[in-house]
Amino acid sequence: MENLIQLVNRLQRACTALGDHGEESALPTLWDALPSIAVVGGQSSGKSSVLESVVGKDFLPRGSGIVTRRPLVLQLHRIDEGREYAEFGHLPRKRFTDFGAVRKEIADETDRETGRSKQISSVPIYLSIYSPNVVNLTLIDLPGLTKVAVDGQSDSIVADIENMVHSYIEKPNCIILAVSPANQDLATSDAIKISREVDPKGERTFGVLTKIDLMDKGTDAVDILEGRAYKLQFPWIGVVNRSQADINKNVDMIAARRREKEYFTSTPEYRHLANRMGSEHLGKVMSKHLEAVIKSRIPGLQSLINKTINELENELSRLGKTIATDAGNVCLLSCGYGMYVMFVTFQKDEVCLHLSMQGKLYMVMEVCRTFDGIFKEHLDGVRPGGDKIYNVFDNQLPAALKRLQFDKQLSMDNVRKLITEADGYQPHLIAPEQGYRRLIESSLISIKGPAEAAVDAVHAILKDLVHKSISETTELKQYPSLRVEVNAAAVESLERMRDESKKATLQLVEMECSYLTVDFFRKLPQDIEKGGNPTHSIFDRYNDSYLRRIGSNVLSYVNMVCASLRNSIPKSVVYCQVREAKRSLLDHFFTDLGKKEGKQLGTLLDEDPAIMQRRVNLAKRLELYRAAQAEIDSVAWSK
Repeated sequence: MENLIQLVNRLQRACTALGDHGEESALPTLWDALPSIAVVGGQSSGKSSVLESVVGKDFLPRGSGIVTRRPLVLQLHRIDEGREYAEFGHLPRKRFTDFGAVRKEIADETDRETGRSKQISSVPIYLSIYSPNVVNLTLIDLPGLTKVAVDGQSDSIVADIENMVHSYIEKPNCIILAVSPANQDLATSDAIKISREVDPKGERTFGVLTKIDLMDKGTDAVDILEGRAYKLQFPWIGVVNRSQADINKNVDMIAARRREKEYFTSTPEYRHLANRMGSEHLGKVMSKHLEAVIKSRIPGLQSLINKTINELENELSRLGKTIATDAGNVCLLSCGYGMYVMFVTFQKDEVCLHLSMQGKLYMVMEVCRTFDGIFKEHLDGVRPGGDKIYNVFDNQLPAALKRLQFDKQLSMDNVRKLITEADGYQPHLIAPEQGYRRLIESSLISIKGPAEAAVDAVHAILKDLVHKSISETTELKQYPSLRVEVNAAAVESLERMRDESKKATLQLVEMECSYLTVDFFRKLPQDIEKGGNPTHSIFDRYNDSYLRRIGSNVLSYVNMVCASLRNSIPKSVVYCQVREAKRSLLDHFFTDLGKKEGKQLGTLLDEDPAIMQRRVNLAKRLELYRAAQAEIDSVAWSK
C-alpha cells in the first residue's frame, strides 16, 4: 500500500517538472486526476504549525500577513534510517539537511516567481522531505484565506486567494484538510465556509481543530470534536501546536509531540478522545485515507491515461513533424529539472526533420500533392462538395433559362417593330428573312446571362472546395506561408480557367446566333411560312395573325436552341473548369517552385510559431502520460 503514495508522489513530481499544475489550459491535465490532500485555513489558524507538527521539523516561513503565497506540494517519504533531508523540485540533487535553509529557499523561490510585491502565484513549489519520523503522505499547503489586503497587495488579493483555493479543493479527487482555531467561533471559520461550498455533505473533508489549549477557561471543544457542532463524515482531530514562546526557544518537535499527547490524556474533557487526537495521529489517519483513495482511483486513472495518450498521439500525428531549415539547429528539449529530464528530452529525429534544398522542394511538392488529392476527392464524391456542381447544371441553369422572358421579346409590338424595320423602304415579296434573323438573334443573345452565371457558380464552388481542401490538409495548417502561396496559386488557376470557360461557353451561344438551322424552317408549312393564304395581298402580312405566326415560329426555334445549350453549356464548363482543375490546378505553381532558391523554399516551410509551441507542449505532456502509464503498470497493489 505504501507504494501507492510513492506512485502518486512520482507522478506529481513529473507534473511539477513539466508544468502541469492543473491550471486552465488547452492541454489535458494529469494533476487534477491525482488524489491529493489540500490544507486550507485562514490566516493565523495554525495551519503552518499543523504541517510542521506532522513533519516534525521547523521548515515553513513565518511572519505577519500572507506568508504562504504559492502552493507548496509537500511530499513526505518515510525512510528506515539515515539523516533527515529535503529536496526541492527546482533544485534537483541538492540535499538540504538544514531545515532553516529550507525555510529560506521557500521564501526565496516564492519571491523569484512573484517578486517582492507580496502577490500570489498558482505555480506550486515542490518539496520532498525524507525522514524516519514521518509517514508516507502528500500535502498541498495553500495560501491562507484572508479578509483584507495589506500594503503592497492588490485589492483583488482576497478574491485571488479564494479562487486559487477553490481551484484545488473543488476537484473531486481532492481531500480537504480544513484547519480551524478552537478559540474562534466555528461559524466564522474560513476553512469550514469554503470547504462547505465544494463539499456540502462533508464526504471528503477532514476537520482539524487547533489552539484547543488557548480556549477561554470554562469552555472546551468537545462538541466540535465529537461532531455535534458541525458534523463531517470523518471524525474531527484536535491538535495542540507549539506556542510562540516554544518556537522562539526552538523547543524540539519530538518533545512538543510528547507534551501534546500529555495534554489530551491529562485534560479531563478530552481524556476519552485522547487516542484519536494529536498531530501524530493526524498524519497516520491522512496517510491511510490517502492510500485508500488512491487505490480506488487507480482503475479510472489508468483508463484516463490510456485515453489521453491516444488523443495526444493522434493530435501530434495530425500536426506532423517540424521542418528544421537550419541543419545546425539542435532540437533537444529540457525542462532543466535534471533527474526529470527523461520526461522532456526528445530525440532529434522524433521532433525535427533537417532538409537539403532538394529535400525542401520535395517536401513542398508532397504537401501540395496531398492538397491536390483532397481537392480531387471532393470533386469525385469521396468527400462532399462536388455534388454542388451537378446542382448548377441540373437546377440552376435550367431555372435561369426558364426565367428568360422570350414571350416579352416576341411580343406582338416587338415582332411588328423588327419585321417592319427589316422591310426597309419596301416590303419583302416573300417571308422577311432578315426580320426572322433579328428576332432570333435578339432572343438568343439573352442566353448569355445564364451561361455566364453557370460559369461563375461553378467557379465559386471550385474556389470553396479549394479553401476546404486547404483546411483539411494538415501539413498546410502547419506551414502558414505555404498555405497562403498554395491558396493564391489555386485561386489564380481557377480564375484563368473561369475566363477560358466563359469565353468558350459564350462562343456556344454566339455560334447559335451566327448560324441558324435552316431545316427547322424548311419543315414549317409553306402557307404559314409565307404568312397565310398565298392569294392574300402582300400588305396583309402585317396583320396580327401573320405576326403571331412569326413569333410562334421564332419561339419554337429559340426553345430548341435552349434545349441544346442546356446540354452543351455544362459540357463546356466541365471541360474548361472542372476537368482542368483536376488536371492542372497547381501546374503554374510547380513551374514557379522550380525557380526558387533554397532560402525561398525554406520560407515556405516556416512553421506557425503557435503550432510549433503546441507540438512541443503536446510532446511534453505525452511523455508525462507515458511515464505515468509505466509508473502505474510497475506498481502492484492488493485488491
